[in-house]
Amino acid sequence: MSSLSKLLCGIILLTAPTIQYGGYYLLTLLTGQSEQELTDFQRSMFRAGHAHAGVLAILALLAQLLLDYALLPGWLLWVARLGFPLAAVLVSAGFFAGAGGRHVTQPTPFIAVLYAGAGLLAVAVVLAGIGLIRAR
Repeated sequence: MSSLSKLLCGIILLTAPTIQYGGYYLLTLLTGQSEQELTDFQRSMFRAGHAHAGVLAILALLAQLLLDYALLPGWLLWVARLGFPLAAVLVSAGFFAGAGGRHVTQPTPFIAVLYAGAGLLAVAVVLAGIGLIRAR
């Protein structure tokens, strides 16, 4: 495992408590322990945001290990390495921001953050795949 992978994996792991707290907060909302009322749309979006945060953080960890073996020019390797964790943040944030507000039943303009994250994730995944195939 490269020094850079260790650094980025350490940073990604430090985000786990924020994901855990988000799950706790979401649980208080969904079980009625909070006075804040959510629409069905908001419940769905917030659940999706939390789920994507966890899954994409795990993918970002795995990607750091795989990218140690990828054959990419230095700057593209950086795009891939940083793209995975940044996409996790953007996708998750996009779900929450896209449903934020009172009595929201349709995506707000902030849903664009989700699409930016999905685009970045696609770039990172394609770069990692190409880099690994080139290194075979």
